[in-house]
Amino acid sequence: MPKTPRGSALTVFAICFALLAISNLLKPLQIGGGHTGFVFFGHRLSGIPNDIIGPLFGIFLAVYAYGVWNMRRFAMAMAHAYATYVILNLIFFSFNDTTTPTVSYQIFGVIYAAIAIGVSIGAAVLLTRRKAELT
Repeated sequence: MPKTPRGSALTVFAICFALLAISNLLKPLQIGGGHTGFVFFGHRLSGIPNDIIGPLFGIFLAVYAYGVWNMRRFAMAMAHAYATYVILNLIFFSFNDTTTPTVSYQIFGVIYAAIAIGVSIGAAVLLTRRKAELT
């Protein structure tokens, strides 16, 4: 059976998820300082929870990126779960964020949310539309 090409959008999404997986796997190292903890349902983690949950999400995203890259059927379910998580995480974070809301911070937040929601939902929609091509 010939392999179905995934197309440019799914290729970009798979690369983005792989990069995000690497970022989450590195969360315990806090390379960017104290504000690099994994955000789990709106709460920025630190310590042992960050050391466990960040890498677990990294593994999840690595498997998801692999599934998208190889057009695997399991990636569709992961896409829907991840898109739901992203939306809930952003909503909960907006309630829990204690950062002083400067204009630049708010602009960054809107752009970040648009990209996060767009990529996560976009991948889910594309995989669902191409469901018959997934192996």
